[in-house]
Amino acid sequence: MNYRTILVHLDHSDRSPLRGAVAARWSRAHAAHLVGLVPTALHDGVIPADAIATGMSDYIAESADYLRRRAEAIAREFRASIAASGPLSYEVRLVDGATVDAVARHGRTSDLVVLGQDDASSRNDTVVRALAEQVLLEAGQPVLVVPSVGDAFEGMPKNVIVAWDGSREAAMALRAALPALRQGVRVTLVSLRHPRDEEQAQRLLVPEMIQYLLRHGVNARAESGVTESSFGDALLSLVSDLGADLLVMGGYGHSRLRERIAGGVSRQIFSQMTVPVLMAH
Repeated sequence: MNYRTILVHLDHSDRSPLRGAVAARWSRAHAAHLVGLVPTALHDGVIPADAIATGMSDYIAESADYLRRRAEAIAREFRASIAASGPLSYEVRLVDGATVDAVARHGRTSDLVVLGQDDASSRNDTVVRALAEQVLLEAGQPVLVVPSVGDAFEGMPKNVIVAWDGSREAAMALRAALPALRQGVRVTLVSLRHPRDEEQAQRLLVPEMIQYLLRHGVNARAESGVTESSFGDALLSLVSDLGADLLVMGGYGHSRLRERIAGGVSRQIFSQMTVPVLMAH
């Protein structure tokens, strides 16, 4: 697959411009069309207490006008950043409706959805929490989640960790990441197991997956590990130890036995990520 359409969610949070810049960089690298999606937050936005003058006779209409003007300001800032950074095929969509629903619906018309990690600095801006997790489950497309802390993530990822546990979700994430993996300089396929899980290595088909990647133009190496701690802790440590600038992994849903066993890994990564994470469900 290739990324032909990339969608980025834009809002009033401090990290939104950085998220837009990351999405633009990926779009240029993959010759993709970029969609900047700006939900007006008409149904789930938070309006600062001093935004609407006291004594207004129609508070609902004034609030809607405030949210629309704020969305238009976000769109103008995004357009200006694109114009300043060079030629790119792009568009901006201002949409009403609930944010999760809007991002999921428009995300289904794209190859990759770029979202932000929950950001404590934006608590006064929106009531939408766990947006990335909800869109991951509802959009049916892979998501690239940009951390709410850290540097500007300049350049395209060159040192990529792919978390491989043999699951359907991990396979979907790996396939969704192929365009990015082809541009990587160092790709490491990481498989982890607990000490008592002796049979996992045979189930994972790691040599077969390495050959699969090679046939797709990705020269990857395999690394396995045994950990007494949680897989989330182990992955985060590997990201730091290997100096990775992108983590690829499957995302799990919120039900059944698999969620109880592995879903905590997704939640931990979502809350503690230090580099962009590409997930698929």
